[in-house]
Amino acid sequence: MTEKEKMLAGLLYDPSIHLLANDRLYAQDLCFQLNQLSPLAEKQRYQLFQTLLGKTGEQFTIMPGFQCDYGYNIEIGENFFANFNCIMLDAAKITFGDNVLVAPNCGFYTSGHPLDSQTRCRGLEFAKPITIGHNVWIGGNVIILPNVTIGDNTVIAAGSIVDRDIPSNVVAMGAPCREYKTL
Repeated sequence: MTEKEKMLAGLLYDPSIHLLANDRLYAQDLCFQLNQLSPLAEKQRYQLFQTLLGKTGEQFTIMPGFQCDYGYNIEIGENFFANFNCIMLDAAKITFGDNVLVAPNCGFYTSGHPLDSQTRCRGLEFAKPITIGHNVWIGGNVIILPNVTIGDNTVIAAGSIVDRDIPSNVVAMGAPCREYKTL
């Protein structure tokens, strides 16, 4: 099994191998180009995002300051909006449904490191997917950690750290994020 196959399977893998390093460098270059574009260069921005991301809807907006590891593991639905300074560490799939709003300074982190220091010092890491349902609003400065699913029609309050699944039709908040009320 290759290191990339291990990464995509959620197993420990070595991110320093040549293929993965080149994939990240390619994504970093596209992110650099995107973040340098004039706000008036809408068509060019749209085309670059379609090149970078694994799947997009027809209508989406991602504001500058966007960063990702690979891009090809990110799928966004229709009417997706991500405000300034969005970071997506996409060693595993990050999937967004339709009508998702992401406020400024949010992070989606599929990558993690072993708790065992000897394994961690060998440079190994793991990645687990993040799935965001339809009609979700994610408030400012939210961090979503590996292996989290957020259900449809849910609101995640600003400043939350989401470390476990959040059901559909709720407002959730806190660090750690927990269900606050049903919608």
